Amino acid sequence: MENTVQRSSKAISEETARFMAGVYKWMTFGILLTGATSYYVSQSKDLTALIFSNQLVYWGLIIVQLGAVFFLSAMIQKISALTATLIYLGYAFLTGLTLSVIFLIYTEESIQHVFFLTSFSFAGLSFYGYVTKRDLGPLGTFCHMGLWGLIGYQILSFFFPSLMAGPMNMVLSIVGVGIFAGLTAYDTQKIKETNIIGNEGTEEDHKETIYGALILYLDFINLFLQLLKLFGNRRR
Repeated sequence: MENTVQRSSKAISEETARFMAGVYKWMTFGILLTGATSYYVSQSKDLTALIFSNQLVYWGLIIVQLGAVFFLSAMIQKISALTATLIYLGYAFLTGLTLSVIFLIYTEESIQHVFFLTSFSFAGLSFYGYVTKRDLGPLGTFCHMGLWGLIGYQILSFFFPSLMAGPMNMVLSIVGVGIFAGLTAYDTQKIKETNIIGNEGTEEDHKETIYGALILYLDFINLFLQLLKLFGNRRR
Protein backbone atom coordinates (compact mmCIF):
# COMPACT_ATOMS: atom_id res chain seq x y z
CA MET A 1 0.00 0.00 0.00
CA GLU A 2 2.86 2.35 0.89
CA ASN A 3 4.57 1.71 -2.47
CA THR A 4 1.31 2.52 -4.28
CA VAL A 5 1.02 5.82 -2.44
CA GLN A 6 4.65 6.62 -3.20
CA ARG A 7 4.19 5.87 -6.88
CA SER A 8 1.06 7.99 -6.97
CA SER A 9 2.88 10.90 -5.32
CA LYS A 10 5.72 10.52 -7.79
CA ALA A 11 3.31 10.46 -10.73
CA ILE A 12 1.60 13.61 -9.45
CA SER A 13 4.95 15.34 -9.02
CA GLU A 14 6.04 14.40 -12.54
CA GLU A 15 2.77 15.56 -14.09
CA THR A 16 3.00 18.85 -12.22
CA ALA A 17 6.56 19.31 -13.43
CA ARG A 18 5.49 18.75 -17.03
CA PHE A 19 2.62 21.20 -16.60
CA MET A 20 4.90 23.90 -15.19
CA ALA A 21 7.41 23.27 -17.98
CA GLY A 22 4.61 24.02 -20.43
CA VAL A 23 3.72 27.20 -18.54
CA TYR A 24 7.33 28.39 -18.65
CA LYS A 25 7.60 27.49 -22.34
CA TRP A 26 4.60 29.60 -23.33
CA MET A 27 5.63 32.41 -21.00
CA THR A 28 9.08 32.49 -22.62
CA PHE A 29 7.59 32.42 -26.11
CA GLY A 30 5.37 35.39 -25.22
CA ILE A 31 8.32 37.36 -23.85
CA LEU A 32 10.41 36.63 -26.96
CA LEU A 33 7.51 37.71 -29.19
CA THR A 34 7.17 40.94 -27.23
CA GLY A 35 10.90 41.60 -27.35
CA ALA A 36 11.22 40.93 -31.08
CA THR A 37 8.20 43.11 -31.85
CA SER A 38 9.48 45.94 -29.66
CA TYR A 39 12.89 45.94 -31.28
CA TYR A 40 11.50 45.78 -34.82
CA VAL A 41 9.08 48.66 -34.22
CA SER A 42 11.79 50.78 -32.57
CA GLN A 43 13.87 50.54 -35.75
CA SER A 44 11.09 52.08 -37.84
CA LYS A 45 10.55 55.83 -37.55
CA ASP A 46 7.22 55.51 -39.36
CA LEU A 47 5.87 52.90 -36.93
CA THR A 48 7.07 54.70 -33.82
CA ALA A 49 5.57 57.95 -35.09
CA LEU A 50 2.28 56.19 -35.82
CA ILE A 51 2.07 54.71 -32.33
CA PHE A 52 3.48 57.45 -30.13
CA SER A 53 2.55 60.60 -32.05
CA ASN A 54 -1.08 59.63 -32.38
CA GLN A 55 -2.82 59.44 -29.00
CA LEU A 56 -5.83 57.69 -30.52
CA VAL A 57 -3.66 54.84 -31.77
CA TYR A 58 -1.59 54.62 -28.58
CA TRP A 59 -4.50 54.60 -26.16
CA GLY A 60 -6.43 52.32 -28.48
CA LEU A 61 -3.61 49.77 -28.21
CA ILE A 62 -3.54 50.13 -24.41
CA ILE A 63 -7.30 49.59 -24.15
CA VAL A 64 -7.17 46.52 -26.41
CA GLN A 65 -4.32 45.11 -24.29
CA LEU A 66 -6.26 45.57 -21.07
CA GLY A 67 -9.36 44.14 -22.70
CA ALA A 68 -7.45 41.04 -23.81
CA VAL A 69 -6.20 40.36 -20.28
CA PHE A 70 -9.60 40.86 -18.67
CA PHE A 71 -11.35 38.80 -21.35
CA LEU A 72 -8.91 35.91 -21.05
CA SER A 73 -9.13 35.96 -17.26
CA ALA A 74 -12.93 36.02 -17.24
CA MET A 75 -13.60 33.65 -20.14
CA ILE A 76 -10.79 31.10 -19.86
CA GLN A 77 -13.23 28.36 -18.86
CA LYS A 78 -15.63 29.06 -21.73
CA ILE A 79 -13.40 29.70 -24.74
CA SER A 80 -11.45 27.09 -26.70
CA ALA A 81 -7.78 26.37 -26.14
CA LEU A 82 -6.99 27.76 -29.60
CA THR A 83 -8.81 31.00 -28.85
CA ALA A 84 -7.00 31.35 -25.52
CA THR A 85 -3.66 30.80 -27.23
CA LEU A 86 -4.38 33.35 -29.96
CA ILE A 87 -5.50 35.96 -27.42
CA TYR A 88 -2.35 35.40 -25.37
CA LEU A 89 -0.08 35.69 -28.41
CA GLY A 90 -2.02 38.73 -29.63
CA TYR A 91 -1.58 40.37 -26.25
CA ALA A 92 2.18 39.67 -26.29
CA PHE A 93 2.37 41.20 -29.77
CA LEU A 94 0.41 44.33 -28.80
CA THR A 95 2.56 44.74 -25.70
CA GLY A 96 5.57 44.65 -27.98
CA LEU A 97 4.14 47.56 -29.97
CA THR A 98 3.68 49.83 -26.97
CA LEU A 99 6.81 48.60 -25.17
CA SER A 100 8.97 49.62 -28.13
CA VAL A 101 9.18 53.05 -26.52
CA ILE A 102 11.86 51.74 -24.12
CA PHE A 103 14.30 51.49 -27.04
CA LEU A 104 13.73 55.20 -27.65
CA ILE A 105 14.35 56.10 -24.00
CA TYR A 106 17.07 53.71 -22.84
CA THR A 107 20.28 52.45 -24.47
CA GLU A 108 20.16 48.97 -25.99
CA GLU A 109 23.06 47.85 -23.80
CA SER A 110 21.29 48.77 -20.57
CA ILE A 111 18.06 47.13 -21.78
CA GLN A 112 20.00 43.91 -22.39
CA HIS A 113 21.67 44.08 -18.98
CA VAL A 114 18.39 44.69 -17.18
CA PHE A 115 16.71 41.91 -19.18
CA PHE A 116 19.32 39.40 -18.01
CA LEU A 117 19.08 40.72 -14.45
CA THR A 118 15.31 40.27 -14.61
CA SER A 119 15.67 36.76 -16.06
CA PHE A 120 17.97 35.58 -13.27
CA SER A 121 15.89 37.26 -10.57
CA PHE A 122 12.65 35.85 -11.97
CA ALA A 123 14.14 32.35 -12.21
CA GLY A 124 15.21 32.42 -8.58
CA LEU A 125 11.92 33.82 -7.31
CA SER A 126 9.83 31.41 -9.36
CA PHE A 127 11.98 28.47 -8.27
CA TYR A 128 11.41 29.44 -4.65
CA GLY A 129 7.67 29.62 -5.23
CA TYR A 130 7.76 26.21 -6.90
CA VAL A 131 9.69 24.31 -4.21
CA THR A 132 8.72 26.04 -0.97
CA LYS A 133 6.30 24.31 1.38
CA ARG A 134 5.43 27.61 3.01
CA ASP A 135 2.01 29.06 2.25
CA LEU A 136 2.65 32.23 0.24
CA GLY A 137 -1.00 33.28 0.36
CA PRO A 138 -0.42 36.10 2.90
CA LEU A 139 2.48 37.37 0.78
CA GLY A 140 0.25 37.35 -2.30
CA THR A 141 -2.49 39.28 -0.50
CA PHE A 142 0.00 41.87 0.73
CA CYS A 143 1.53 42.28 -2.75
CA HIS A 144 -1.88 42.62 -4.42
CA MET A 145 -2.81 45.34 -1.93
CA GLY A 146 0.49 47.06 -2.66
CA LEU A 147 -0.11 46.76 -6.40
CA TRP A 148 -3.49 48.47 -6.19
CA GLY A 149 -1.95 51.17 -4.03
CA LEU A 150 0.81 51.67 -6.60
CA ILE A 151 -1.72 51.88 -9.44
CA GLY A 152 -3.83 54.35 -7.48
CA TYR A 153 -0.84 56.57 -6.75
CA GLN A 154 0.20 56.59 -10.41
CA ILE A 155 -3.32 57.51 -11.50
CA LEU A 156 -3.34 60.41 -9.03
CA SER A 157 0.03 61.56 -10.39
CA PHE A 158 -1.60 62.19 -13.78
CA PHE A 159 -3.80 64.82 -12.14
CA PHE A 160 -1.21 66.00 -9.59
CA PRO A 161 2.24 65.78 -11.23
CA SER A 162 3.87 67.13 -8.07
CA LEU A 163 3.32 63.69 -6.50
CA MET A 164 6.16 62.39 -8.68
CA ALA A 165 8.52 65.21 -7.73
CA GLY A 166 11.94 64.54 -6.22
CA PRO A 167 12.94 60.94 -5.53
CA MET A 168 9.39 59.57 -5.74
CA ASN A 169 10.01 57.87 -9.09
CA MET A 170 12.85 55.86 -7.59
CA VAL A 171 10.85 55.07 -4.46
CA LEU A 172 7.91 53.81 -6.51
CA SER A 173 10.21 51.69 -8.67
CA ILE A 174 11.77 50.09 -5.58
CA VAL A 175 8.30 49.39 -4.21
CA GLY A 176 7.30 47.99 -7.61
CA VAL A 177 10.28 45.63 -7.66
CA GLY A 178 9.29 44.33 -4.22
CA ILE A 179 5.66 43.86 -5.27
CA PHE A 180 6.38 41.95 -8.47
CA ALA A 181 9.13 39.91 -6.85
CA GLY A 182 6.63 38.74 -4.26
CA LEU A 183 3.95 38.13 -6.88
CA THR A 184 6.35 36.02 -8.96
CA ALA A 185 6.90 33.60 -6.09
CA TYR A 186 3.24 33.64 -5.03
CA ASP A 187 1.82 33.19 -8.54
CA THR A 188 4.19 30.30 -9.26
CA GLN A 189 3.00 28.48 -6.16
CA LYS A 190 -0.64 29.22 -6.95
CA ILE A 191 -0.37 28.06 -10.56
CA LYS A 192 1.36 24.88 -9.44
CA GLU A 193 -1.25 24.12 -6.77
CA THR A 194 -4.30 24.87 -8.93
CA ASN A 195 -3.22 22.56 -11.74
CA ILE A 196 -5.83 19.83 -12.15
CA ILE A 197 -4.09 16.47 -11.92
CA GLY A 198 -5.30 13.85 -14.41
CA ASN A 199 -6.28 16.06 -17.33
CA GLU A 200 -2.83 16.16 -18.93
CA GLY A 201 -3.01 16.52 -22.70
CA THR A 202 -6.61 17.73 -22.72
CA GLU A 203 -7.93 21.05 -23.98
CA GLU A 204 -8.59 22.14 -20.40
CA ASP A 205 -4.97 21.40 -19.53
CA HIS A 206 -3.77 23.58 -22.40
CA LYS A 207 -6.00 26.44 -21.27
CA GLU A 208 -4.60 26.13 -17.75
CA THR A 209 -1.12 26.29 -19.25
CA ILE A 210 -1.86 29.41 -21.29
CA TYR A 211 -3.49 31.20 -18.37
CA GLY A 212 -0.56 30.35 -16.10
CA ALA A 213 1.83 31.60 -18.78
CA LEU A 214 -0.08 34.90 -18.99
CA ILE A 215 0.15 35.44 -15.22
CA LEU A 216 3.90 34.81 -15.10
CA TYR A 217 4.42 36.82 -18.29
CA LEU A 218 2.80 39.83 -16.61
CA ASP A 219 4.98 39.37 -13.52
CA PHE A 220 8.13 39.19 -15.66
CA ILE A 221 7.33 42.21 -17.83
CA ASN A 222 6.41 44.39 -14.87
CA LEU A 223 9.47 43.32 -12.88
CA PHE A 224 11.60 44.13 -15.93
CA LEU A 225 10.06 47.59 -16.31
CA GLN A 226 10.57 48.47 -12.64
CA LEU A 227 14.20 47.33 -12.75
CA LEU A 228 14.71 49.25 -15.99
CA LYS A 229 13.55 52.45 -14.30
CA LEU A 230 16.14 51.87 -11.58
CA PHE A 231 19.12 50.65 -13.59
CA GLY A 232 18.47 51.64 -17.20
CA ASN A 233 20.75 54.22 -18.80
CA ARG A 234 18.82 56.86 -20.69
CA ARG A 235 19.81 58.01 -24.14
CA ARG A 236 21.29 61.47 -24.37
